[in-house]
Amino acid sequence: MHQATVQLLRDYYDAFNRQDMDAFLGMLTEDVIHDVNQGDREVGKAAFSTFMDRMNAHYKEQIVDIAIMTNDEGDRAAVEFTVLGEYLSTDEGLPEASGQTYRLPAGAFFVIRDGKVARISNYYNLEDWTAQVVD
Repeated sequence: MHQATVQLLRDYYDAFNRQDMDAFLGMLTEDVIHDVNQGDREVGKAAFSTFMDRMNAHYKEQIVDIAIMTNDEGDRAAVEFTVLGEYLSTDEGLPEASGQTYRLPAGAFFVIRDGKVARISNYYNLEDWTAQVVD
């Protein structure tokens, strides 16, 4: 494994867990590609920042049980983790929020360029999440 990439991704998730959006966004390239789970592809740090603003308004999440794998070059990585969350306010097109909690297995794929995240593709089971917040 490529230690610099592993450290970058540990720092990335640590900043996310601290809700330090300046540090979190600082680890992205300006032209970062974000493949939204079961959604569109967004390009650019500004678009990712807008996405995170929306997410932080509706959800309070912590990432735990993190396992990071990289290729030998350190320019690609996969991360498996668990999302511990609370659904704070209703997100458009999703079930009504009332402070429901959830525990969701998830994963992400990364492309790393010049020591920063150049692409992130997040994956989780939306049906599992929906079942947890509806029950």
